[in-house]
Amino acid sequence: MTKRLTYADAGVNIEAGNALVEKIKPLAKSTTRPGSLDSLGGFGALFDLKQTGFSDPILVSATDGVGTKLKIAIESGNYSTIGIDLVAMCVNDLLCQGAEPLFFLDYFATGNLKVDTALEVITGISKGCKESGCALIGGETAEMPGIYKTGDFDLAGFAVGAVERNLVLPSDISENDVLLGVSSNGIHSNGFSLVRKIVELSKLNWNSESPFSDKSLIEELLKPTKLYVDCVVPLLKKVKINGIVHITGGGILENIPRVLPNGLTASIKLENWDIPEVFRWLSQSGQLTELEMLKTFNCGVGLVLITKQYNEQKVLDFLNDIGENVIPLGNVIKGSKISFSGKLL
Repeated sequence: MTKRLTYADAGVNIEAGNALVEKIKPLAKSTTRPGSLDSLGGFGALFDLKQTGFSDPILVSATDGVGTKLKIAIESGNYSTIGIDLVAMCVNDLLCQGAEPLFFLDYFATGNLKVDTALEVITGISKGCKESGCALIGGETAEMPGIYKTGDFDLAGFAVGAVERNLVLPSDISENDVLLGVSSNGIHSNGFSLVRKIVELSKLNWNSESPFSDKSLIEELLKPTKLYVDCVVPLLKKVKINGIVHITGGGILENIPRVLPNGLTASIKLENWDIPEVFRWLSQSGQLTELEMLKTFNCGVGLVLITKQYNEQKVLDFLNDIGENVIPLGNVIKGSKISFSGKLL
């Protein structure tokens, strides 16, 4: 061997990574909130919990990705919203414990770093953080040739929030509590392996006109996961909520039971909401059963709030006043298996 090798010869471009960090710094700075400390680029990210105003806080953490929705973004070259998805999947989970999001870190792994692509993704992450009131305080960009094919990358997010010790959810859920659904804005970030299969079998491509709206298919499928921080955090300060459910992988069928005490389940009235057209199209095109829909997709319900019957109207009034569409889903009942009445499709 006559040539002296460098790391770049092995496919790792340190200069590109350094350039990306410099471009990210203003994005991270734009998400500053009480508790943020300027530490981007160091070996660890700093956050001052004392500055947040909590008196007896419990920290809550969540980590997630965006699933194979990322594959659609890569194949279409549309990276503008996938970062918002990443933040939403994490911070919406924090809400289920009653926590207010504080800070976020991201992990971007690729075969060969393309600064423009990474910057577009992280711009979306910073936007999601700003909309959630949490600080983007750090992350990791990993260039791993041989692990990822050229053009491929993966994302993971990590969020931390806090809640006062006496307000941790779920709590005091009992029989006859009401279930209120807050609408989703689309598929969010679950079930996309099945979505991609249905698109393939339908002989469509990402630039095709949507079969269920006047937008392109890619616009519909890449709608970012809805962020619920702005509606839930203020609500928790006004009305007693006993449980919150983020409808993610497992759909309505599997997620609601996760917060219910032993011996209690949910009675869901499917006739109480109109399923959005995207889900109707998926069901018809894939010949999916109602059960398959309910255990795969959110079916138009992105978040479920559980509260006492005497608080139901307060919750409805608050959410309706801020423009949220709320669906009376049903009640908590005795039993071990979630029950459904009526027809969804």
